[in-house]
Amino acid sequence: MKQQTDSEEHWTEIIRPETPWWDLKLKELYRYRDLVRIFVWRDFVAAYKQTLLGPLWHFINPFASTIINTIVFGAIAQIPMEGIPPFLFQFTSTMIWSYFVRCFGAAQNTFLSNSHIFSKVYFPRLAVPVSGAISALLQFGILFIFYLLCIGWYNWRGEAVGVDWRMLPFFPVTMLGLALSGMGLGAIVAALTTKYRDLNLFVGYGLSLLMYSSAVVYPLSALPDYIKQYAWLNPLIALMELGRSGLLGTGVPAIESVLLSVVISVLIFLIGLIMFNRAERTFIDTV
Repeated sequence: MKQQTDSEEHWTEIIRPETPWWDLKLKELYRYRDLVRIFVWRDFVAAYKQTLLGPLWHFINPFASTIINTIVFGAIAQIPMEGIPPFLFQFTSTMIWSYFVRCFGAAQNTFLSNSHIFSKVYFPRLAVPVSGAISALLQFGILFIFYLLCIGWYNWRGEAVGVDWRMLPFFPVTMLGLALSGMGLGAIVAALTTKYRDLNLFVGYGLSLLMYSSAVVYPLSALPDYIKQYAWLNPLIALMELGRSGLLGTGVPAIESVLLSVVISVLIFLIGLIMFNRAERTFIDTV
């Protein structure tokens, strides 16, 4: 594209031959930061614009999941929640897990849900999953307000639950790890589904299996010792435990597990980003 002025003309976009895999176009994404803000507004507000309850759906879905998990794993299965009221434990876990799921979904649906836009105008395709992760953070903020209200209500009843101020500064590590791993896994699925569309049919089952194997609806302490020793294989377990330790004061995961989880999350994100950029070049011919 070329822009012309009275004194000079310059190119705003240069089409180049195939670039190496390590060219992730992050500088280009920064130049389109205004477009990212527009997508954030679209994802957060316009998604429920013509619905009866509107933005309340950002809260209703996690709340319904919390009620179900509280009944199944608290009242029926009676899994110990490390001294935390079952509803508060499940809501906090759902709040954290929902952020991962939304980051994953924003990246996973990039090509299939936006092909009508991508075929008409050029902009960095990475702007779509990045904006989805930011809007997911806004939704997390809404749920966090309700979490604080729950903490206040339980303390008013005389139950000693609340934030562990020693571990709370490490909570951003949880959010960063979940964002990187969610966007990375979503980008991998997005790249594969441009050619193998039926993979989308397994995403729902895969997320459910991942949730039940990531210590979301139960604490890691509820597992037998012979299973705990393999917990490091799933990086999301240490991230969930770290997040709950800051918000609820539950057991603190080993520092080695947290560092390993962060490293694995970064690797997943880089692999997903590379596959995403490679699929971006040809996906419009296959979607």
